Amino acid sequence: MSFSIGIVGLPNVGKSTLFTALTRKQVDAANYPFCTIDPNVGTVPVPDERIEQLAKLYNSKKVIPTVIEFVDIAGLVAGAHKGEGLGNKFLSHIREVDAICQVVRNFTDDDVTHVTGEINPESDKQTINTELIFADLATVDKRIEETQPRARSGEKAEQQALAIYQKAHTLLDNGALLGEVGLSDDEQAQLYDLHLLTMKPMMYVMNVDEDKLTQDVPGHLVVSAKIESELVAMDEADAREYLTSLGMQQTGLDRLIRAAYELLDLITFFTSGPDETRAWTVKRGATAPEAGAVIHTDFQEQFIRAEVTNWQDLVTAGGEVGAKEKGLMHLEGKEYVVQDGDTIYFRI
Repeated sequence: MSFSIGIVGLPNVGKSTLFTALTRKQVDAANYPFCTIDPNVGTVPVPDERIEQLAKLYNSKKVIPTVIEFVDIAGLVAGAHKGEGLGNKFLSHIREVDAICQVVRNFTDDDVTHVTGEINPESDKQTINTELIFADLATVDKRIEETQPRARSGEKAEQQALAIYQKAHTLLDNGALLGEVGLSDDEQAQLYDLHLLTMKPMMYVMNVDEDKLTQDVPGHLVVSAKIESELVAMDEADAREYLTSLGMQQTGLDRLIRAAYELLDLITFFTSGPDETRAWTVKRGATAPEAGAVIHTDFQEQFIRAEVTNWQDLVTAGGEVGAKEKGLMHLEGKEYVVQDGDTIYFRI
């Protein structure tokens, strides 16, 4: 199961530098707008100490973490929805990702020009969100136009659909992001096939100078792309020492990866043994058979039951035998909803 986060922002806000640090994959990050045209894609492991502890318990030969995909998307400028800059490319690429990570600039660098000539994070965010709203308005208006004749003919389902499209139009016209206005499940289902940009989960990353790293900015993950690019070039001991000198416990990249994972409402379950300890990703609320399908479709189709133990209980008990003796392992059927941190043995 693969999930992708699109990294977006105005030109020269540091998103490609951040992407390079994230994936340790060199991309062109020169100082001019639209340097990134085709999206660069990188897959990174999700930091999780639990998998290491399970692997140590079983002395596993292989350790396979869960991963998340980041996509570095071309810089956007005002008027993108009308094709300004590389607007059409931007909008087509962003429709393909599962969630959006907006990078806004709050760092100073005379050698890196801001496309608007002014450093203003809120203005950056407003520009991008406005373009997403305009793009969605065009999509919704087209669907309204297609639906109206059928609704006028008296088709009840079409009338209900039209009412939802018109509600979405009103919300967008008032500057709302549809993912943040609490649409009902039925409304979300009706709008699903439109692939609206403002319905995608959204997070904001503020790229700052080193002296602003410890500041708390509500609604934003604060990082320094410059420092992150320096950290990934160091060995582990030097990086840890540098982090400590900055007053940080975790790298900004680790915090970003974890935040992106949580943004998508994902959880992790584990399979573990001498051959392999592996982390698997499912959407929160997945049942045991649905989780099994992530491993192999046979696990869902031929599911009998699951032997489930919380990872911490398993480690504390010293393995399966100890977990069973202490009553920490439980048998679950098809209705069981998988919990984050479960270790599961599937019986099929």
